[in-house]
Formats: sequence, C-alpha cells, structure tokens
Amino acid sequence: MFVLSQVEHNLPMPPHLLNRPLVDAIKAELERLFLDKVVANLGLCASVEGGFIFPGEGCSTYKVSFRLLMFRPFVGEVLVGKISGYDEKGLHVSLDFFSDICIPGHLMQYGTARALDGRWMLKTEDGDGLYLDMDDEYA
Repeated sequence: MFVLSQVEHNLPMPPHLLNRPLVDAIKAELERLFLDKVVANLGLCASVEGGFIFPGEGCSTYKVSFRLLMFRPFVGEVLVGKISGYDEKGLHVSLDFFSDICIPGHLMQYGTARALDGRWMLKTEDGDGLYLDMDDEYA
C-alpha cells in the first residue's frame, strides 16, 4: 500500500524564501509541491546540489534528492475506510490519514443504489436493504 521512492527534482527556489535557512526553504517548497499529493511524511532530504540561476528567471534552482513515501494501493487491493459524507454523486470516504476519497455511484459494489431519502443503500441477495450511513466502515 505504501512505496518508498527515491526522487530527484530540480527545485526552483522563489526569491521570497531566500532569507530563510536553505534546508527550511527547501523543505517548505517540497511540502508545497508534494503535500496532499502523497502521504504527509515526505522523507529525508538526502542531498542538495547547485543553486543555479537560469537566464530569464528570478529564482535559484537546486537539484534535490530525497525519499518520498507514497500511498499507492495496487489494483484490486481492498481498503477499509469510514464514510465521512455522501451526496447524489456518491460516497466520501476517509482512511484516517487520507480523507479526500470519493467513490462515484457507478463504481460502487453491485446492488448499491440511492434510496428515496438520499442515502446510499446496498441491496442484499434476500432483498433487504443495508443503508450506508455516516461513520460506517466501507470496503
């Protein structure tokens, strides 16, 4: 579910960050670029090279190498999350560490439909309806 990757990136350093210590400025820029696109702990910055100013740019660029912990479930992996909300489009699910998951209605388990009261419901084989309510675990 999680993969540790070695990443090398040419990181432009905006002029407004140049008054900060280099390590703090690089960390702030890496968080701005990668946070919420991956797991919050970005890993450790392993090396920093350069500080080049390319023609026509007002920022210095550093070659940065770091480890990045990424959330990448494999195809077919079953994840269990809690329902944090729902609307006419589908369910909103939280995995505790990641809460921006939306499952559209057409991608839910077979037999899932929207009930008259607006909630989503899973119809069982015997014809009963199982409502998918807030804070229920969903796989």
